[in-house]
Amino acid sequence: MSKPGGMKKSVKSIKSIKSIKSVGSGKSGGVYLNSPVILGLTFSSALILFVNILSSGAINRILLSRYTSWLDPLMYIHFFTRVLAHADVNHYFGNFMLILVVGPMMEERYGAKRLLIMLFLTAFMTGLCNALFFPQYATIGASGLAFMLILLSSFVNMRSSGLPLTMLLVGFFYIGNEIVGGLLLNDNISQFSHIIGGLCGAAFGFYFRAESASNRL
Repeated sequence: MSKPGGMKKSVKSIKSIKSIKSVGSGKSGGVYLNSPVILGLTFSSALILFVNILSSGAINRILLSRYTSWLDPLMYIHFFTRVLAHADVNHYFGNFMLILVVGPMMEERYGAKRLLIMLFLTAFMTGLCNALFFPQYATIGASGLAFMLILLSSFVNMRSSGLPLTMLLVGFFYIGNEIVGGLLLNDNISQFSHIIGGLCGAAFGFYFRAESASNRL
């Protein structure tokens, strides 16, 4: 017959095994994968930046988006691949510091699938609009995605009617600043992509607000 003390030890050992298994799952501390879409975008862009540095810019020349011909299928592919490429480390950090702050909250709010669709649509729209209005320029970078997430975040906890002041201020400061910068500065920054990205974020915000309102009816 086993002693009660031995049974207590076995129960303690089982509990310790369970606590070890839970480490890393996010339930009891540890590092866990909280935002797979945003982290996937972040690490993919970091890898491409690293390879681009090693190849002396060859990767960016492959991935960048430029107008070639409306019948060229590669041009449409480049609408998406260009958001993974960045000119240098500062360009990368400038975009992903914003994306990593705002993106995980938006992924939790709307879900990974919806956020992925919004990222793809924004990449396509910014690439398409650049090809339409500025075909002489080639573009790279995820800044359009960053601006989409910023404007989208201003719709969180929005009421079913009316416009929150924070959303109006975010739109005024970010979009207004890009319009002024595009008119007055010549700094190799695609303010047009920022504006289109921001407008996409606002459009998504209004769409999901309307969808949420209809579901409550």
